[in-house]
Amino acid sequence: MHDLETLKSGGYRGAGLTRLRLACPLPAFPEEILELGDTLEQLDLSGTGLSSLPANLGSALPNLKTALFSNCTFKVFPRELASCANLETVAFRNNGMEEIPEDAFPPRLRCLILTGNRLPSVPSSIGRCDSLEQCILTGNELRDLPAEMANCKRLSTLRLSSNRLSSLPSWLYTLPELAFLSFASNPCASPTTNGIHAPRGVASISWAELEVQQPLGANTSRGLWHQSPHFAEDVAIKLFRDPPASHSTDAGDDGSAADEMSACLAAGAHESLVTILGQIHGHPDEDVAGAARGEETETETEERGALQGGIVTQLLFDSYVPLSTLTTTTTTTTTTTTTTTTPPTTTTDDDVAAAVPLNAKTALQMLVGLASCLSHLHARGIAHGSLRPENVLASAADAHALLTHFRAATLYGRGGGRGSSAGPAPVPAHAHAHAQAREQEQEQEQEQERSDDLLEKVEVLAFGRLVDFVLGLVQPAGGGGDDDKEGQAEAEKGLKELRDRCVAAGTRERPGFEEVVEVLEGLMGWRGMMRIPDVGPV
Repeated sequence: MHDLETLKSGGYRGAGLTRLRLACPLPAFPEEILELGDTLEQLDLSGTGLSSLPANLGSALPNLKTALFSNCTFKVFPRELASCANLETVAFRNNGMEEIPEDAFPPRLRCLILTGNRLPSVPSSIGRCDSLEQCILTGNELRDLPAEMANCKRLSTLRLSSNRLSSLPSWLYTLPELAFLSFASNPCASPTTNGIHAPRGVASISWAELEVQQPLGANTSRGLWHQSPHFAEDVAIKLFRDPPASHSTDAGDDGSAADEMSACLAAGAHESLVTILGQIHGHPDEDVAGAARGEETETETEERGALQGGIVTQLLFDSYVPLSTLTTTTTTTTTTTTTTTTPPTTTTDDDVAAAVPLNAKTALQMLVGLASCLSHLHARGIAHGSLRPENVLASAADAHALLTHFRAATLYGRGGGRGSSAGPAPVPAHAHAHAQAREQEQEQEQEQERSDDLLEKVEVLAFGRLVDFVLGLVQPAGGGGDDDKEGQAEAEKGLKELRDRCVAAGTRERPGFEEVVEVLEGLMGWRGMMRIPDVGPV
């Protein structure tokens, strides 16, 4: 954080400042920022209330790469950013923005974040942003996307949740790099229940039965579930909260807390999903049909974010760490703490070191479990939306991995007539007309099935990238015999071939997850169910 008075007095002039962060209220853009010249690369004025930028921004700050203006009051996307020749990342979260003029985007734009605004449309000029990789449009009023966006061939992440889209454009499936797509809470997605009714086999757990013991991460805790006066179980407690609108974090970019909880509950049981023991009711922050939240004030609610529900899950062993923290070395450094969103677990660098190295057999077992899990999800009409190494918990000791963090998940209702809520058409009186109507209905169902298959194959691309990441962790065969080394070499060769198929530029050319599972099981040399490891303390 920098000081406005120091800036005004020229204290930063000539200091070679590359980053500037101000958070105090600003009635106007401080001209002194322009004096920082060609060294400034990152400018963060989030929360300052600004609503306009100077016309000479691009010429005064020629090397600006990141510009953050979240929680300000820009009603119109500023055209001045188009003059910033090297600007790559732009964020305007929660501005109440209502319009983006044509040709307002900077030419080298790679990451565009417009979460929580009132945008009814995106200009067609976005099609000229050929470097665009991430486009975050969550929480707006979009009814469609410009066809020109099909020219954004590098687009990898697209967030569309909480808009007004009645259908997804077919050109989405022609984007060769698109791997992370979310569109929950749109008319074209299945409606979420917000966890009103717990699925069969999931207990209803009163908050009074839970004892919170130790925070593990954002809205997650270790605790005890007192099932009777004589028995308590170690569990993880996860609360689903939307981030406060006043916070300029990325917590709301993927989607809403209600959608996340609905996806977690709809996912059901699988050996590569964390087991949900129950759904929480009776939390003090619950707001049922507009009822008061006890003694809680509006300020407290705003600070924590509105509660959308909660679940109780199994507590994992510490050997489960984010896949992204695994390395190809076993060097141990100073102890730190790493936390994940769902489910919670604490890890140290010692845990990370203990979790490596990986051999090809271990990698195969992890990947076949994850692929089977994803096949299970898509069979239920659920897209995970964020299949990245940081959202996978892995235990090398158990050769097992768990898929977590469903914030970007979408319930798309496979085979359920997504995009239409009108129900079946009435039967015409004339038999011939009825036959024509039925034929048309069948064609629509087939088209929907093809669309669902393509949606699954978007996520297959993300899986291919995950396979590539895991291959980078696999250690060369050690002191085993020639058969071991040959087996590992064959496994690595097979994984690379599968990776290449999964990351094919043509979406239709990629295999579905059911086929991916068959290939991985074939590489392991067996068929059948995986063993289900013990993943948490009893």
